[in-house]
Amino acid sequence: MTRSIGSDAAVLFDGQRLTIEDINALANRQCVASLSDSVEFCGAIQAGADFVARLLAEEGVIYGVTTGYGDSCTVNVPAHLVAELPHHLYAYHGCGAGQFLDPAQTRAVLSARLASLCQGMSGVSMDLLRQIQALLQHDILPLIPSEGSVGASGDLTPLSYLAAALCGERDVMFAGRRMPAAEALAGVGMRPLRLRPKEGLAIMNGTAVMTGLACLAWQRAEYLCRMATRLTAMNVVASAGNAHHFDEALFAVKPHPGQQLVASRLRADLASDRPSRNEQRLQDRYSLRCAPHVIGVLQDVLPFLRQLIENELNSANDNPIIDAREERVLHGGHFYGGHIAFAMDALKTAVANVADLLDRQLALLVDTRYNHGLPGNLSASTGERAAINHGLKALQISVSAWTAEALKGCMPASVFSRSTECHNQDKVSMGTIAARDCLRVLELSEQVLAAMLIAARQAVTLRALRQDITLSPALQAMHADLCDRIELVVEDRALDGDLQRMLVALRSESWRLYQS
Repeated sequence: MTRSIGSDAAVLFDGQRLTIEDINALANRQCVASLSDSVEFCGAIQAGADFVARLLAEEGVIYGVTTGYGDSCTVNVPAHLVAELPHHLYAYHGCGAGQFLDPAQTRAVLSARLASLCQGMSGVSMDLLRQIQALLQHDILPLIPSEGSVGASGDLTPLSYLAAALCGERDVMFAGRRMPAAEALAGVGMRPLRLRPKEGLAIMNGTAVMTGLACLAWQRAEYLCRMATRLTAMNVVASAGNAHHFDEALFAVKPHPGQQLVASRLRADLASDRPSRNEQRLQDRYSLRCAPHVIGVLQDVLPFLRQLIENELNSANDNPIIDAREERVLHGGHFYGGHIAFAMDALKTAVANVADLLDRQLALLVDTRYNHGLPGNLSASTGERAAINHGLKALQISVSAWTAEALKGCMPASVFSRSTECHNQDKVSMGTIAARDCLRVLELSEQVLAAMLIAARQAVTLRALRQDITLSPALQAMHADLCDRIELVVEDRALDGDLQRMLVALRSESWRLYQS
């Protein structure tokens, strides 16, 4: 839960329910992480650590504490070697590859892991929780390779880089440069942690990487949904389209709430209570007429996917579960990331379909056969110079390329289960791959949106030059803002700088869209 501490906003980690917005705020350094110091919370955490210690003293058998890991669970570890076992776990899992998670993604992962361990069912110490909280506080970010997790038995390999950093091993990013973790810890007065017997498993045997990435993906998708709706409204105006396709009575008879919400937003943007000026054209093409039906799928699925992601975020998802209150060790499979895998596969499909919708809208806008009087390729050049200027011709090609790649990325990762680790992990979720895929689809789709912002600025301006149009206050403000940000394309110029500025603006949610 988010609260205020002095002048700072903080996300409180006390075992209570956190939200996707909390994780995004931490990931983007808009809040600080605050670990509860209440007697009740600290006592519950300590009880788990004490129970594990008591079991060890009584020579109890605990998977991953007095035994080997995974298929090696039948191997008993001599008592004098038990303390070394957690360090061997993160050592041999240091085999990740691929690009490192970026800073925001890394903070999301640390936050997700801390949230899970704060449930008090993992048998860890307050010292471990404080060490993770300190990494977030000082922005000491483990360099976590993005590839190497099958998403069941948790995100073992990527989370080994968190475990190692807590113990002063491997490399981190700190103060703008890469350095050994021990150096960064010393720089803020911290000491490397010595993991207690259950703590290696507790850090690594969970779903923090996929869940952290899923929180970031969900929020980006929610904003993309709003922006796609606003862009559709601008494209209806630019195309001299029929706003009555979004009539309230029409959508009352197909009661998908998300679809109805998108239609209501379009009605508000288009001020469509006024009589249509285009009664001669009863039906626009599908990419305009059916926009609520496409964007509405994404709008409808977002609340359901929020539930899946936030339930995972607020779960104890390692193994075994340490129930100190009932003094039980429960062996199960809570590290399995199937819900996140499904959520990410579903989200990327809904997002890519929205990108495809906008790609089709742009194809209509640049084509004189379908744009109802606008110049070819939305070029603003006139006179004899019109012959050598090409407007948004190449931009439309790039949008088509990004859309095709986004659609190609919709193959579900969750159906590609593999059998690993001597057939102990014989059914796995692929949740982390699904989350990475979803972020890539979002990246491509945001590039489509950035291009559509340029096109909307161009097309609405050109429509206004050709006929009298009245924009709703929302569209008028949006168009004015875009005119301030983007110069009208009259003479051919490279648009990559404009695209990058629009991407930055999109990803920082610069425009307030449909707040109600």
